[in-house]
Amino acid sequence: MLTPQDFFAFQDEFTASFFAGCTYVWEAIPKIKEHVARLVGSEQTILGTVMPGSYLSDRPIFIGEGAVIEPCVYIEGPAYIAPGATVRHGAFIRDNVILLPGAILGHASEAKNALFLPDAHAPHFSYVGDSILGHRVNLGAGTKLSNLGILSGKDPVTGKRPSIQLTIDDKIYDTGLAKMGAILGDDAQTGCNAVLNPGTLIGPRTLVYANLSLRKGYHAADSIIKFRQNPRRVDRT
Repeated sequence: MLTPQDFFAFQDEFTASFFAGCTYVWEAIPKIKEHVARLVGSEQTILGTVMPGSYLSDRPIFIGEGAVIEPCVYIEGPAYIAPGATVRHGAFIRDNVILLPGAILGHASEAKNALFLPDAHAPHFSYVGDSILGHRVNLGAGTKLSNLGILSGKDPVTGKRPSIQLTIDDKIYDTGLAKMGAILGDDAQTGCNAVLNPGTLIGPRTLVYANLSLRKGYHAADSIIKFRQNPRRVDRT
């Protein structure tokens, strides 16, 4: 239920390599930095199209052939942007981001320490931090993958934050991660303005309704997670 294979169908060794040695799916998140370094090296390789007005820092960045960086994008890096990926106008790519073929980081969206599997899309006004999006995932406009709990202050002695713990089927799992956003399985989708709280795991093909604040933990595959409102009309006086 919690292995990488429970969330993603790997059709090639390259994609599967990001999860090598992981017993639990969240163990891939702290390895993203290592994979960026492995794929990018210590230099910049720009083979795709970088439109005028975009800014690339001097950090290691790989932009593959056929990738498109639209105007006014800021890439801090290190980052790996695969052939066929797209970064749209006004997006912000921070450190250790991987966009695989067909992935989209969209207008006014921000990504940090994140892995987008092939054809994963965060097209509009999203935050994707310390997270993994599976094949063909789509985030509705304004979706935020929150990666730091509001009560996770630093210990005054050690300076460390507590790790995120998940209770799943009455068993407690310590992720060992102070920062963890969300992991969405293949073909999962969110509606507009959904908020996925730190430590959210969404199984493949599950749909999350708009405006919903989803609690941490595991949400099963092939589900619809609904948010119900009961608006009523009153006379204006």
